[in-house]
Amino acid sequence: MQVDCHWREVFRETVRETMLNQEATSPGPISTGPVTPRSFPLAIRSNHGTKGELRPSSVPSIPNPFPELCSPSNSPVRIGSLVGKHTVSDEDMHVVRVYDEDTHSRSVLVSSGTTVRDVCHILVHAAHCVDQKNWALFEQHPSLGLERCLEDHEVLLQVQSSWPQDGDTKLLFRKNYAKYEFFKKPKQYFPENMISDSTDVKTGMNSSQLVQSMLKCGSCPEIQGYLHQREAGKKSWKKLYFILRRSGLYCSTKGSSKEPRHLHCVSDLEDLRVYTVCNSRKLYGSPKPHTFCIKPRGHKFYSQDLKLLCAENEECKACWTTAFRLFKYGKQLHCNFLLAQTSPTLEIPLRKDIKWDEGEASLVAMDFSGKGGGRVILNPREAQSAEKEEGYNWRKREALRYSSANCVQGSRPAAVHQAQPWFHGGVSRSEAQRLLEEQGQVDGMFLIRASQQHAQCFVLSLCHKLKTKHYLIIPCEECGRQYYTMDDGVTVFIDLLQLVEFHQINKGILPVCLKYPCIRIAL
Repeated sequence: MQVDCHWREVFRETVRETMLNQEATSPGPISTGPVTPRSFPLAIRSNHGTKGELRPSSVPSIPNPFPELCSPSNSPVRIGSLVGKHTVSDEDMHVVRVYDEDTHSRSVLVSSGTTVRDVCHILVHAAHCVDQKNWALFEQHPSLGLERCLEDHEVLLQVQSSWPQDGDTKLLFRKNYAKYEFFKKPKQYFPENMISDSTDVKTGMNSSQLVQSMLKCGSCPEIQGYLHQREAGKKSWKKLYFILRRSGLYCSTKGSSKEPRHLHCVSDLEDLRVYTVCNSRKLYGSPKPHTFCIKPRGHKFYSQDLKLLCAENEECKACWTTAFRLFKYGKQLHCNFLLAQTSPTLEIPLRKDIKWDEGEASLVAMDFSGKGGGRVILNPREAQSAEKEEGYNWRKREALRYSSANCVQGSRPAAVHQAQPWFHGGVSRSEAQRLLEEQGQVDGMFLIRASQQHAQCFVLSLCHKLKTKHYLIIPCEECGRQYYTMDDGVTVFIDLLQLVEFHQINKGILPVCLKYPCIRIAL
């Protein structure tokens, strides 16, 4: 019994010395809270909140008792929690809600470093978009009528951090064909009368050569011209002469003078954001509908604090907004453009849980056009071309079959154009023009809609030189069969799909070939 008591006292003394040593080497006071079992993870994700944010657990961080069993590569414990002095930071994953043009939405899980380009790729994959290029995210403030196309390199959570918490700001996912169009057609976006004369004298080049050389370097020439500016705290607008340089935006206090003593700095470009103003005449009483807004990033979204500028036409507005982007982002825009052109198309992985039938797996493309029997098409491009040709021939046969005057109306199939992405049903003329403007209004952008004034007719809405033109498509009969035409029967088509395919490679009576369909998807 004495021996047992002796060893018991030795054990207690050893434990007491160990605890004193830990207190001497500990960086901070030991928590006196409830003891947490060591089997619990040190950082636990909480359930999704109202805004979809993931928050860390309130469990206090404790030293790792077995560091040799948890290497940083495969450790289930967060590295930051192994240090007693550091607190557990917020989890990097957040839920972001993105809307389409029909008010449908989809939630996307993003990290703190996810860029706009990454989110667009995720949405393209999730929505099964056939056309995977020219998609963009827009920041929209409906109550103020403000809208901005986010750049591909911008971090999405950083953009959202500047939004008002009680506002109606949201993200939109749609096409934007004009995002990098100025790299392809610089003359259209930089008119010679808006490029500063002093820039041409310094470089010794004309305006066209200057713009092309500067765009390759991610730069922009000095822009000048008249703009209408809404006076601070008032509803009136005043026409002033503005100059946009790398150092900032200036307005002249004396006509169009560019002398330093007559120039007043309106805004710096360091932390500036440029927004397009929708319905500016109704909301702000602008003299023209071609209005845009400049706002420093840190300022709040108050209508009286917005610096509103109005251009004379859409071409002038596009020049100013493009120059703002180039002066602010420079070479980064050119890098984004190159990535958008060279980025590989997204491949949707095959689902392993689907069991394909043996008959479906053994199907191959065949060619029976020769006299010696059929042959297997091994070239994938040739197989795809044969598939398109077979589809075209099938549509032609069906159109000829059901376009006969003796055809029973009830047996006629649904029109093939109704399933095409460029067909927008019975939208109005103003609505069609709004859709085209929202998606860039570049040359060759088009949609087809049912005419509201002429029964059984359709309208082709086409963009050319930042303007929208409308062409009436009327049905006609020839040899007892129904066709469609836009030139009084000189050129006829069996259906609207054939009309679009023809004008994609031939201008015909149009000023430009059909190139970019106006597409709306549902998320």
